[in-house]
Amino acid sequence: MRIDEIIASREEPVFSFEFFPPKTVEGEQNLRGALATLRELEPGFASVTYGAGGSTHERTLELTRWIKEELEIEAMAHVTCVGATREQLATTIDALAAAGIDNVLALRGDPPRDEAAWLPHPGGLRYSSELIELISERHPALCIGAACFPEVHLEAPDAASDLRYTREKVERGVSFLITQLFFDNTHYFRYVEAARAAGIDVPIIPGIMPITNLAQIKRMTSLCGATFPPGLLAALEQRSEPEAAAELGVAYATLQCAELLAAGAPGIHFFTLNRSPATRAIVSALKLQAPWFGRAGGEAGGRGGGTQDRVLGARL
Repeated sequence: MRIDEIIASREEPVFSFEFFPPKTVEGEQNLRGALATLRELEPGFASVTYGAGGSTHERTLELTRWIKEELEIEAMAHVTCVGATREQLATTIDALAAAGIDNVLALRGDPPRDEAAWLPHPGGLRYSSELIELISERHPALCIGAACFPEVHLEAPDAASDLRYTREKVERGVSFLITQLFFDNTHYFRYVEAARAAGIDVPIIPGIMPITNLAQIKRMTSLCGATFPPGLLAALEQRSEPEAAAELGVAYATLQCAELLAAGAPGIHFFTLNRSPATRAIVSALKLQAPWFGRAGGEAGGRGGGTQDRVLGARL
């Protein structure tokens, strides 16, 4: 089933989880255990990433099929432009469609670790918008998602340009957007408001990464340009024990998601890092609280937002 149809047909927000293909037998066992556990939460869909340079494209297809066929969870495969010609990308897309996969997340992708800047493969594609167009032309029935950036893509000259690029993705066939990770909801609320004003009318799903390892998250945010609210960073750094920092990270993400859903976000997409405990705790708490009931209607955008610092000051 198409993800845009899942979002449109559900009265409650859609929870979804992102995984990456493991490289070891132990990693695969851990992933299968995490998936089995998270299945109990009845996610709207699960997505599977695509290794640098397309290095895991076969594993991406295999894992996506397993999630869809064996676990009976709707699945989405990531596809990037990195390390592939147009013909190779077309073959990958054809294989996904032939396998019965209905949903694809089209991304430009990051440069390999040994390369300082993004360079397209000779004979390949430069931008995700070109990949979106390729998918739409070859398989119009596929539901295409794309990324968006509440704090502006690192390579975009400014926010207005970034929104123009995102609108171009939608015009070429994107049916929904998933944001880059962020920790201050104000960024999301302002972004949705600006996107609607720019004519971007597809669902915009917040991408959330629970903080369970501060050093790891710092590395990731340095690569993608996401920022920490000062109160959150100070509170995390005051906790010398990793377990205490992880507990705060889970509590913070729960409050963050509750505020997003109460304000009208269509769902939450969790970057799980192939682990289930933090995500399971957050989603379980949200389903008990159901912050989306009683919201005024409509979607997030132009709200107050940014209450996490006040919560940290009051409770932590």
